[in-house]
Amino acid sequence: MTINEIQDEIIDEFSEIDDWMDRYAYIIDLGNALPPIDEKFKTPQHLIEGCQSRVWLNAELSGGNIHYTADSDAIIVKGIISLLIKVLNDHSPREILDADLYFIDRIGLSAHLSPTRSNGLLAMVKQMKMYALAFESQQHS
Repeated sequence: MTINEIQDEIIDEFSEIDDWMDRYAYIIDLGNALPPIDEKFKTPQHLIEGCQSRVWLNAELSGGNIHYTADSDAIIVKGIISLLIKVLNDHSPREILDADLYFIDRIGLSAHLSPTRSNGLLAMVKQMKMYALAFESQQHS
């Protein structure tokens, strides 16, 4: 599936949930279903700067695609990073760099997050794209 197809699927899933408390519960469920990150990546180098909660993110290039793993000590943030992973995981660095993550606004996520969580969300997206940029530059050197 393409990044946009996955985003459209998420938008459809969220359109069926009217109440924001239910949407938060769904996001938390997604976070609980996130595969665990290897403990060796729970280091300061893997922490995302700009997040109020602690969020660890690791990325590995395999077969030309990036595979992300992550964890957070905050349940809602873990759900948010799991949504980002669902969209961007196992795509090429170029696809990730070119991705317009429109699902964030379309499901109303940015409008329902506190300013610090919104900053954290932007920091997570930025870090995922930084990994993509690094892997892409390695492929071309």
